[in-house]
Amino acid sequence: MNTDQIRQKLEESPVERKSRKDEGFDDLEPELPRNVGNRGDIPVVDNLSSYLGTYNPAAKDIDPPSDVVWLFDNTAYRPVHVYPHSPQPWQAEFVAAYFKRNSGKDISAWVADIADKVGFAKGTTDREDAEKTIAERLQPFVDTIQPARFVNVVFPPDSEIKLGPGGRNAVSVDTIVVPGEHKDGDSHELKAVHEEVTPHGPMLTHYAGPEGWTVISDIDDSIKITMTSDPIGILRSTFINKPTPIAGMPELYQHIDQLLKPSWFYLSASPYNLYTFLRPFLHQYYPKGQVILREASWMDLGGFLASLTQGTEAYKSSRMDKVHEWLPKRKILCVGDSTQSDPEAYGDIYRKHAGWIKAIFIRKVTDVSGMEDSDKNKDERFEKAFKDVPRDVWRVFEDPQELYQAVGDLTDSTV
Repeated sequence: MNTDQIRQKLEESPVERKSRKDEGFDDLEPELPRNVGNRGDIPVVDNLSSYLGTYNPAAKDIDPPSDVVWLFDNTAYRPVHVYPHSPQPWQAEFVAAYFKRNSGKDISAWVADIADKVGFAKGTTDREDAEKTIAERLQPFVDTIQPARFVNVVFPPDSEIKLGPGGRNAVSVDTIVVPGEHKDGDSHELKAVHEEVTPHGPMLTHYAGPEGWTVISDIDDSIKITMTSDPIGILRSTFINKPTPIAGMPELYQHIDQLLKPSWFYLSASPYNLYTFLRPFLHQYYPKGQVILREASWMDLGGFLASLTQGTEAYKSSRMDKVHEWLPKRKILCVGDSTQSDPEAYGDIYRKHAGWIKAIFIRKVTDVSGMEDSDKNKDERFEKAFKDVPRDVWRVFEDPQELYQAVGDLTDSTV
């Protein structure tokens, strides 16, 4: 168990602990493969020097024949200065992940294991099709990470920005001043100098000015069917099923986008391994924005279910604290669901940053086994989570159609 997973366990809430026990997560997780990647394939110098993080003097530039980089979409902001007549330059947090090219090992046994757990009979056509999809989606969990690497990206029209180097998880996080003049609502593509190292394409930088609306939205079971209250359901929706939006939510988000013209953050407890699975889904059905994911399970499938269901309240609260640091004067609309700790996390942040969050919409999930009569859907749970939050700020819904008037009211309000 790594330090991220230890912290995740320590931050597990009572609601999460009960849910995980009732649904059998603790029984299934030990049966899933751990250490599916091979840290032994990482050169000794890279492995040891990665402890130095961004201060690593032995870090190397990305090598196109042998390395692959994922560039994550981000949001540029202007820090709020104590003197409003002195606007600050745009800056953004740039995140990249580094892998060894074609490093996957034989995963047939793990593919078969997942197919068995979700109930596909051996020797059937459905099983064969399912195993192909499982193998494709499992690959990001088994590719060997490349710590101690950095990459240069091109910022339009002709500036270069260095990202990295990555640390122990081969993920680099850099806060960098963005060159040039920009305005709220702009977006720019940033490509690697060596484009061949980014098989999933360039990153998108979105610009959010100091004022305006921002939406912070959960993903799993809020806008995408994931079945996070059921461990087998999570495996099926993640590794087999076509990613499917919650009925009516794409239309609602387009409506919000047109009326509020917000910046968008998609906040999920899914690990970074799923970025290349989630990003195309979001781009297909929802307004483009920054996806914020956990770093909890590189090369570790055994920690995947725990990432989605353990310590999510503390994790989401910490990430929203960061968004507040970036955009303290914007008006925030939060959207989540009842399967995990969204109500508690949003309630925590409302109380901590008074006046920042203007509206909270929680989807009451009743179409997942065990949820219809669950304590998670009881009024008492929501009343406790939203203690000291005005009743006109938070709303629980089942059908997205219920929210159109509430969104319209936000455009008419002066909050």
